[in-house]
Amino acid sequence: MGFSKEEKTRRILRGFKTVFFLITMVISFLVFSAPVFFVIADTLLPTALLSASTPPSSSSLLKTLCSHFSNYDFRYSLIDIPLISIIRSAVIICVYSFCDGPKLSRGPYLGITMICSVSSLIFVSLKASFVFNSSKEGSAMEAALFICSLGFAIAHMIVAYRTSCRERRKLLVYKIDIEA
Repeated sequence: MGFSKEEKTRRILRGFKTVFFLITMVISFLVFSAPVFFVIADTLLPTALLSASTPPSSSSLLKTLCSHFSNYDFRYSLIDIPLISIIRSAVIICVYSFCDGPKLSRGPYLGITMICSVSSLIFVSLKASFVFNSSKEGSAMEAALFICSLGFAIAHMIVAYRTSCRERRKLLVYKIDIEA
């Protein structure tokens, strides 16, 4: 009732091919959806890191946010790091959603992503120098918050460049005139 050795080998080979196909499809999905995934991650991760670095309180979220804004000091407050990430992500996803093939290959998506990312890199770097110079010991969560914001700014630039290259190649393959 068992299978012959040749049938077992065929089944194992078919299983490996199926797993390889599924892994390839998931990687392809992640590559083509990278701008959307980075926007979601850039919005959620810094916010989660900030909430993890603040001490837990019994007050509501609105009261906590109001206290962050009322006690804001550029040298000590970290509420602006997640806000910068959220604003950067909102601008990038809006521009990405309004662009199609030729506009993704050259134009507003790459330019606006670069402007948003470079300006947030400058702001976060400047803020990091003030925060870590003013306090003798920075917590690991604060460092992770800064590194996360800087990393996502760089990642947005890389993803925008790769997306524009992919769209440019696609236009060249289909012989579509970019200037038309």
